[in-house]
Amino acid sequence: MSKRIWVVAIALCAVFALSAVLFAQQGPRVTVGEKHGNMRAAQEYIQQAWLKVDEAQKDNRYNLGGHAGRAKELLAQASEEIKLSAETANSHH
Repeated sequence: MSKRIWVVAIALCAVFALSAVLFAQQGPRVTVGEKHGNMRAAQEYIQQAWLKVDEAQKDNRYNLGGHAGRAKELLAQASEEIKLSAETANSHH
């Protein structure tokens, strides 16, 4: 029974790791609705920028000194802030 639990645990870890990798490759999602058109457009541009930085990393074999990775983190943070600003605007109506 112990071996079976071990195999299941490893399988679950593999599934979670694969999910994290797939999510990370997609970049930040567009989460703002059409009600806030400019904020939604900003998120779309952030998503495009994230994808371009990801392509640049691949083209340069990830040899960019960690700066591209940091840029992607900041883009994701900016996207989250835009989402929060739209939620704040919604709460004031």
